[in-house]
Amino acid sequence: YLGWEMTPISALIGTGRTQITMDHVPLADTATYAGADVEATLRLQPIFEAELLERDQLSLLCDIELPLVPVLIAMERTGIAIDAEQLQRLGGQLAEQIAALERSIYEQVGHQFNINSTKQLATVLFEELGLPSGRKNKTGFSVGQEVLDGLRGAHPVVDAILEYRQLGKLKSTYVDSLPLQVNPATGRIHTTFNQTIASTGRLSSTDPNLQNIPVRTAVGRQVRRAFVTDNRPEYRHFEEESVLFSVDYSQMELRLMAHCSHDPVLVEAFKNGVDVHRATAAEVFEVPLEQVTSDMRATAKTVNFGIMYGMQSYGLSRDTGMTRQESTKFIERYMQRFSGVRAYLDGTIRAAVRDGYVQSLYGRRRYVPDITASGMRRMAAERAAINMPLQGTAADIMKLAMLDVAKALAASDLRAEMLLQVHDELLFETPRSEMERLGQLVSDCMRNAATLSVPLEVEMSFGPSWEEMTDIT
Repeated sequence: YLGWEMTPISALIGTGRTQITMDHVPLADTATYAGADVEATLRLQPIFEAELLERDQLSLLCDIELPLVPVLIAMERTGIAIDAEQLQRLGGQLAEQIAALERSIYEQVGHQFNINSTKQLATVLFEELGLPSGRKNKTGFSVGQEVLDGLRGAHPVVDAILEYRQLGKLKSTYVDSLPLQVNPATGRIHTTFNQTIASTGRLSSTDPNLQNIPVRTAVGRQVRRAFVTDNRPEYRHFEEESVLFSVDYSQMELRLMAHCSHDPVLVEAFKNGVDVHRATAAEVFEVPLEQVTSDMRATAKTVNFGIMYGMQSYGLSRDTGMTRQESTKFIERYMQRFSGVRAYLDGTIRAAVRDGYVQSLYGRRRYVPDITASGMRRMAAERAAINMPLQGTAADIMKLAMLDVAKALAASDLRAEMLLQVHDELLFETPRSEMERLGQLVSDCMRNAATLSVPLEVEMSFGPSWEEMTDIT
């Protein structure tokens, strides 16, 4: 934009072992370096503002992203308490499980090897055991998550390796590291929220990442159990007993699919409060609503969510146990019954090809240059194009809800504090006596954050930890 080459900080303080701190840099060099940052920002501002105006995105910046900054700052400062002793006990259990899995893997293979070595693992799986190999990269055959998922059932050792990896990652990423990240002054963990990293506009969090803790596994749930309400005398925020309080949007992206596609079946199901997965199953399996079985509903649920990520017959077959032929026929029936969804998906792809980008209802864009490529690149771009308008709009609505909640809390006498946002969920800490009023305030804000053709609904729960939550009906 300006034709400048900015001075990298390494030119001032060096790198590696010889790196110094800024207070050892001559003042004249520091002033020039810092001044250039300020001047570049000042000169870029009108250029970027003009671009935002041209794209009709200035409202996205000024009405959503900038007002959200102080809300996120407050959440980062508040932090969340953890039960370090519980994590220590869990760490010991995981170490035993990992060691047992390691022994099992060695027994099944017939010898020891470095399970964490991509090269050695590829040799064992594809050469020694003769399993079908996937794509090859610069260092050899890939043994990534997707490849191993595709090999499930081909040999018992594959499941053991996947579990070994999962437990190892949970142990190192959360169980071992979380206690080390507690701030001694507050007794809490303080994550950092990022507004501009995820391409869909979703918030992400780092140091530590609190948005990727798996909730469908037993170990993941035990990690969540370590996030607790803080009733320790030296750290507590309230004089009385407090609880964690969660408010979660119900089926947000599916509701947005109904709104964006105008599909009459989906819209009516949400308007009438019908179980949308059961309604989907009734349509696709061509049975009355009351005759839908739990297996039918489960299959319909897989497709309802999968369609938003560009699911094809292979994915449905993998996730449900159907044959590829059955999966193909099921998706065909789904698209016939939900013609509005098919029209929306096809229209989104056409718009992406025409414009080179897709956008949320609030104008947030994701550029998809590979949409006109071929093969896997085009398929990946199509999946991104299909999902982004829904996920991006969900992210925008959640941010608007957070702004409304923060404003409403500030205007009330409630003492609750917003701790975390994880996709469609907001987590609070509140005195138990104020729980009912908090639930009313937050649910009102979240339900009214956007006006759609279908109602926005929330689910609420409370408890002593993030895992041990009791639903509020």
